[in-house]
Parts: sequence; structure tokens; C-alpha cells
Amino acid sequence: ESYSIANCNPPFGPQSFIFRQLLQILLVFSSIIRAIIMQRTPTGEVVIVPRNFKLLQELEKSEKGLGEMGLSMGLVDPSDTFLSHWNAGILGPPGTAFMDRFYELRIHCNDKYPSSPPDVRFITRINISCVEQTTGKVIPSKLAAMRNWDRNKGIEDVLIALRTEMCTDPNRRQRQPPEGTTF
Repeated sequence: ESYSIANCNPPFGPQSFIFRQLLQILLVFSSIIRAIIMQRTPTGEVVIVPRNFKLLQELEKSEKGLGEMGLSMGLVDPSDTFLSHWNAGILGPPGTAFMDRFYELRIHCNDKYPSSPPDVRFITRINISCVEQTTGKVIPSKLAAMRNWDRNKGIEDVLIALRTEMCTDPNRRQRQPPEGTTF
């Protein structure tokens, strides 16, 4: 039986043994490549990390629980081979109006990531100065981590910045929508 790129029916799909093995190999190589890619060449040039390697590093770190406490993130669909669509969560910081609440977010890393920041949108309704109040979309110009983006930042940096924003004077006491409401 033959397969062609035109009909997009390869002999293995996201649920196949071969695909899972290839993903495991990529995860193993990502840690090896991380050590190689992040180095400067003898002439001082910096090697650019490809998009999928960066996203695999972020996914691996999150899955191993090595990220910031109070934050979580992972793929919406484990078979997303382009690592584009992410779920994330932020536990509201203590001593704020967000305390004891869990905020769910969706993150999209387009093909320009990590050169440009991801698109971030709250699912859980939140009242905070850097979030558009009708859609839940984070406004990049109002969040320092996105406004001052560079390719060394990642999804976790955006989540940390959002959690930090919850603690700022203008936001920490903001009246919040009823718990459980969504955009």
C-alpha cells in the first residue's frame, strides 16, 4: 500500500506506536540539543533554537513539574504535533482578590513563536487591567512580559507576569466576577 503527502494519510497517526516512539525520541533529543543549541559558537555567534524545540522544552519542564508553583500548562490535545494550542492555569495569589481561585487560560503559539509572543486568553472571567473585558484576551501592550518580548522568554514567563500583575496595587483589590463565570 502506498501513501502520498497529497492525500495526507500517512501510515502512522498521532495514536500509533511509531508516532509515540518518535515523540519520545524528540523529547530525549530536546534535552541533548538544549545543551548544544544554547551555546555560542567559537566566533561568538548565538545559535537560534527552532520553534518546536523551544516548545518541547517548555512542555517537558511543565510535565516534570519543574515550573513555577501556582502555575500549570500543557497541550490542549496531546496529538498536536505543532505544539500550538495550550491550556494553562493560574492559582490566584494569597492576599489578593484572586486568592483561592483557579483561572483557566488558552494559549496559542503561532508559527512566529518564539520570535513573537503567544496569544493568551482567559477562559475564566477576571477583572484585571491587562485583560480585555469582553473577550478575556490579554492585551500585549499592557503586560510587560509581552510588551518587552524577546525569543528567550516563554509561556511560563507570560503566566508569571499575569500572576505578578494580580498582585499590583491597581489590581490586587479589584472586585472580581462571580466565581465560575467564563468569557
